[in-house]
Amino acid sequence: MEIQFYGADCIAVTYKQTRLIIDDNLKSLGQKTVTKTGDIALYTSSITEDDMSKSTARIVISTPGEYEVGKISVYGIDAQSHIDETKDRKGTIYKIIAGGMNVIVTGHVYPNLDEKQLERIGMVDVLIVPVGGHGYTLDAQGAMKLIKQIEPKIVVPTHFNDDTLKFPVPQDSLEDALSAMGMQPKETIQKLKLKPGDLSDIRQLIVLEKS
Repeated sequence: MEIQFYGADCIAVTYKQTRLIIDDNLKSLGQKTVTKTGDIALYTSSITEDDMSKSTARIVISTPGEYEVGKISVYGIDAQSHIDETKDRKGTIYKIIAGGMNVIVTGHVYPNLDEKQLERIGMVDVLIVPVGGHGYTLDAQGAMKLIKQIEPKIVVPTHFNDDTLKFPVPQDSLEDALSAMGMQPKETIQKLKLKPGDLSDIRQLIVLEKS
């Protein structure tokens, strides 16, 4: 399994010729979309039917459920959106299983998970979580709440300040977010390549360079 970062919350997960693109909202932020024909597009927040019809992806998924795409299993877990004060479940956390690895992509989720959600999440190798804050998404404190609840082996931060993107509200810099989290990167890399047996029992924070 390989994981790449394209800015904001956009992540690509590739395994045996199948590529998942999660939260490719880059066009609305002033950058070109990275979704290609044949990709599987996942969205942690609901999208309109018009946006869905315009997608170049082979399949678009934006709701909870169980999906099999190629040799990848995808489980969409319903969640409360970060800014949803009515406590309606309007977001989707994705659990991606491939090659014996478990990856969780949270999106802009409210950071207090219940027992049912944690049971469905289960053991986690990699947690991909936003850290930019300012009411738009999780800040460092919210991200740490999720890390403590989910207990992943690897943490990958996303959605932090990026001068090439036009965020609706300012986002914390990655350096400030990590400082507030009290975490130091183990390494900064272009792609995160994963296989069972390579992971340490000591939690690591990996920064992915923007592709």
